[in-house]
Amino acid sequence: MSVYPTKTSILKTFSGADRERAKVMAANKVRFSTPKEKGLAESVRVASEEQNFHLVHEFTYFLREAELDDDELEEILKEARKIVHNLTPDFVNVVEALLSLNWRKRSCKTIEAFTEFSIEILVAHNRYLPMGISKFILHWIPNDQDAADWVNGCPSNQIYCELKPIHDVINRIITAVPMAFDVIVDTISSKFPYFKKPAHVTAGYLFNLLWLLDYKPVFEEIILQLVLQKLLILDVNAPRDEIDLENHGEEKQMEDPLFQIDEIAALTDANKSEELVDHPIGQSLDICLHMLYKFFDKKCNIKPNCTDQQRCAANRIFNILLFTFDEILLPSHNTHHVQFVIFFITSLRQTYSEAFLSSLWQKVQNPNVSAIIRHGAIGYLASFLARAKFVPLCTLTLYLMELSKWAHSYIDDSDEYSQNCSLKSNLVFFSVCQAIFYLIAFRVRDLTATTKDLLFLQSLQLSRLAMCHFNPLRYCLAAIATAFAGVTRTYQLAYCHTVLERNARRKLATVYGHEKCMPEETLETFFPFDPYMLKMSNKYIEINYLIYQGNTDDNATPEPLRRKRGDSEMVEDDDFIKIDKRQKLLELSKSQELEKDFNYGSSSGFSK
Repeated sequence: MSVYPTKTSILKTFSGADRERAKVMAANKVRFSTPKEKGLAESVRVASEEQNFHLVHEFTYFLREAELDDDELEEILKEARKIVHNLTPDFVNVVEALLSLNWRKRSCKTIEAFTEFSIEILVAHNRYLPMGISKFILHWIPNDQDAADWVNGCPSNQIYCELKPIHDVINRIITAVPMAFDVIVDTISSKFPYFKKPAHVTAGYLFNLLWLLDYKPVFEEIILQLVLQKLLILDVNAPRDEIDLENHGEEKQMEDPLFQIDEIAALTDANKSEELVDHPIGQSLDICLHMLYKFFDKKCNIKPNCTDQQRCAANRIFNILLFTFDEILLPSHNTHHVQFVIFFITSLRQTYSEAFLSSLWQKVQNPNVSAIIRHGAIGYLASFLARAKFVPLCTLTLYLMELSKWAHSYIDDSDEYSQNCSLKSNLVFFSVCQAIFYLIAFRVRDLTATTKDLLFLQSLQLSRLAMCHFNPLRYCLAAIATAFAGVTRTYQLAYCHTVLERNARRKLATVYGHEKCMPEETLETFFPFDPYMLKMSNKYIEINYLIYQGNTDDNATPEPLRRKRGDSEMVEDDDFIKIDKRQKLLELSKSQELEKDFNYGSSSGFSK
């Protein structure tokens, strides 16, 4: 007999009858099918016929949470297309879930299925247009981490291929549903990136806006106005002095031996990408303006063999920009770089520059236009004539003649004894006089090249302008007044230094006890085309931009005069030196020291 117990199975015996009984019980149990098994069509049918939206809610949750592969997603979209007319506004949640599906990085068949469903649902039910358009335009905004895929506003090949179906869908929707125009405009405006976003985000969005204009030019006026408005926000938050300060900081850092890098590596990096400014908002502005210049060069640079349609398209864009300038840029205060858009496009054709100057001059002459707008128009007129290489000398002399005629007419119409000579009452007159003084001082080499040119300057009667009872030199920027006085003395056109001396004494502060009273302030001056500080987009500007060179004729340089007491504003040098206008007013006694330290934001227009 064995000492070990016998082995028995721990499993219970299961007869055939018990097995059959278990099958019957399993068949009688209640089972719940998954939303995927029920399907979208069945869920919508139950909701429509029985008013039971439970299955629809479950399917909506399933779409939002499940990780679907390409085949599953394609089947769902095909099923949705079959019942697209049944997806009324009652099913807005499930439609939103369908339009929110991650489809960009899918197979070609899945992308096609999604785009076809999107077009059909938006065409069949206009109620879904704002939601659908918003879903598509959101794909135009790059993620903050996608900087590597957007180099200087240009997408990588992969990103471009992902964006193309989106633009195809929008193009087809606009063609099929005309009312989508307003929806797209509102959505584009509301989705424009915040100005402090990384540069590649704003540039990527602008890239898609310009892409939209390629296949739908009907958006040109609204989109270009919107873009310039948004770039204006970037511009005022990236002033010249901050950009210049950061650029100088970088130069000083590179001069430090601790930060020197190998020359070969530097050249390699320079070849890889364009040079950009260090200011973060300035980088966004630089890249965006570069993209705009490239766009306008493509659209408006008319070739001899171009068609009439291309000419009409170019003229239409220029007229849009001219209107946008009048409505947005001209009334804006303290802009720095956005206005160079009009500078660049006028450089493409002489007729454009003539139209721009004519528009400005009409505003200056029109008494029904506010004095502030006329003052701004004069600043644009003077700065444009001074800086634009493409403006012929005959145009410069024409507007100098018109400005002087207007100023002399203003003097003739005034009463020397009863006329109010305050700055506020005669803002336009003082602006016109300063524009004349500025243009003559800035373009002195061109305006004194021949005897004929000197006779022209004599015909302007500059002495009468400078010596009139309004005393315009009193309100001009000191650098302009001084430079103009030097030029007129050199060529015996007028002698203004006595006026400058008298004005300098008048500008001395008067102290009453503990109160300090300054004389009337200097004319608030804005030279919109002062030196361009952005690096990448500068290549479109510098070829047509005139840098101040002064009068280098040694024979014409007068002997320096002796300084007199109180002669705090006289500068014997005809050079235009950078000065801080506000500091100049507060510290007139230190004017010669300030002339060495000027920043572009308050430049007198002579910055090199």
